[in-house]
Amino acid sequence: MLKSAFNTEPPFSHGQASRTAVLLCNLGTPDEPTAPAVRRYLAEFLGDHRVVEIPRLVWMAILHGIILRVRPAKSAAKYATIWTDEGSPLKIWTDKQAQALQEVFNTHGEHVTVRYAMRYGNPSIASQLDALKAEGFTRILILPAYPQYSGTTTASVFDAVYHWGLRSRVLPEFRFINHYHDHPSYIQALAERVRAHWAEHGQADRLVMSFHGVPERTLHLGDPYHCECYKTARLLGEALGLNKSQYMVTFQSRFGKAKWLEPYTEPTLIALAQQGVKRVDLICPGFTSDCLETLEEISQEAQEAYLHAGGEVFHYIPCLNDSQTWVQGMHALCQSHMGGWPMLENDAKQLQISRHEALALGAKD
Repeated sequence: MLKSAFNTEPPFSHGQASRTAVLLCNLGTPDEPTAPAVRRYLAEFLGDHRVVEIPRLVWMAILHGIILRVRPAKSAAKYATIWTDEGSPLKIWTDKQAQALQEVFNTHGEHVTVRYAMRYGNPSIASQLDALKAEGFTRILILPAYPQYSGTTTASVFDAVYHWGLRSRVLPEFRFINHYHDHPSYIQALAERVRAHWAEHGQADRLVMSFHGVPERTLHLGDPYHCECYKTARLLGEALGLNKSQYMVTFQSRFGKAKWLEPYTEPTLIALAQQGVKRVDLICPGFTSDCLETLEEISQEAQEAYLHAGGEVFHYIPCLNDSQTWVQGMHALCQSHMGGWPMLENDAKQLQISRHEALALGAKD
């Protein structure tokens, strides 16, 4: 007898009360700053066809034959410079964001449960969806931690959800937030983060907005990421009252020899220093949580490059993390995508009564 892929599912309960959850999905992180842990993480991350769009057989030979033999030790050393007693900064901040968002829902009397998951690493999206389904959640909003949509990030999160669904007979009702690069709450949170920094340190000669880079070919293939980064930058500049000469957009984290979105962050900072720009503030609007790319690549490496080239003052402005404005912004964002879903206790009770009435009528017929 063939074994069904659905045999392990919990039994479906007619008249089951509706339960709503938000799953905050971030990129991921190694479990610890060691070469073996980084190797496991990179194998999953770089093995995703959304991340690297080279023909599969060719890329797998390069990945396992070269990259995973050399890069893990180097990356582990970088992770070690930002690791804390609590663990990975990205995981810490994502966890805090989820907890803070849960508190806002609770304060509003909304019956919504918030969990977080990682696209690569732990806790995985699949494991969190398993847990939510086992607990009886029937509606799940997927909230990626990526404000700007990209096939390399946002779509990969959705892939993981779809893949999980392939082995589930009774699926929850899903909704997906594609992007929020121009959402007023997100722009407001960024602007307040910059203003708070300026209030403490003064305003620099130039504000650099550094976004994570992707290969340039993704732009030509129709990925909206490049355009959404520039719209975020324009809206943030307007919110801060800056003219176009006072801020600029760059792209960081280039990997491999292919041409990526330009201008590149570190060469731009070096050029600014050489041009006599003495003070630079840098913010990474594409990251909602501080991580390796912000704390090591920007706050350490990029700062050193700028100062070595003749710059005098470099300030990295931290990500939104669990700032109150951003947590409230996430709540507003979720609410805008959860219209029609019962969240208040009376709504849930009324829905449950309606279901029982429908079942009773069905039994009479």
